[in-house]
Amino acid sequence: MERLDKRLAATGRWSRKEARELIRVGRVAVDGAPCRAPEAKVGETAPVTVDGAPVGADRPVYLMLNKPAGVVSSTDEPGERTVLDLLGEEYRNLGLFPAGRLDKDTEGLLLITNDGPLAHRLLSPRRHVDKVYYVEVDGVLDGGDVEAVRRGVTLGDGYECLPGELELLPGGRSAHITLREGKYHQVKRMLASRGKPVTYLKRVRFGPLELDEGLPKGAWRPLSDRELKGIFSQQYENFGSFNKKISKNY
Repeated sequence: MERLDKRLAATGRWSRKEARELIRVGRVAVDGAPCRAPEAKVGETAPVTVDGAPVGADRPVYLMLNKPAGVVSSTDEPGERTVLDLLGEEYRNLGLFPAGRLDKDTEGLLLITNDGPLAHRLLSPRRHVDKVYYVEVDGVLDGGDVEAVRRGVTLGDGYECLPGELELLPGGRSAHITLREGKYHQVKRMLASRGKPVTYLKRVRFGPLELDEGLPKGAWRPLSDRELKGIFSQQYENFGSFNKKISKNY
């Protein structure tokens, strides 16, 4: 069970504040019944609608995007180019959104979908889905940094990060870092606290999905059958048909 406002915000389509307002004005229903309590607890499989439209999707789409720097992970940001601006016209009216966010200057793997329940499962903090980044720093990473990440770094505001993994690459100025949570600017804040500010950051894996290194920056493609199996396990066969249908457009 999870709060209704968190369930909506986890889709990436609304901020937590926007979700609370939608709920309070009566635009959200759970199991067909209007709900005006943002704090109401709902099961992760309970049907939720906004203005009568399912938070999930009847024609789900699953795209892998290699996000370039300079683009924001949002559906609409005044004055900014968003990840949805990179997609083709056939995706304009399908309710797509990024499942999770990358900083504007961070590159790499981003899942674009209109499947709210899937995004909720992947982003739910209690599931601790692995997120792997390639990082370059100003300085030289060492064993002390590896141990600090393994124990869980304490940030400047006192937040104690969950234990992660830091795999040093030759030269010590780059590494792969694995996190199981997704706090604001977390990789940058963790390494800055170690005196090794980040100069470049790219996400290379998100849960079972690995970045297709053959995908140019700014390019996208539908997930393969194998990738769909990875994110849905035995459920994937119920969700792959529309993805296959539109794959010819890539």
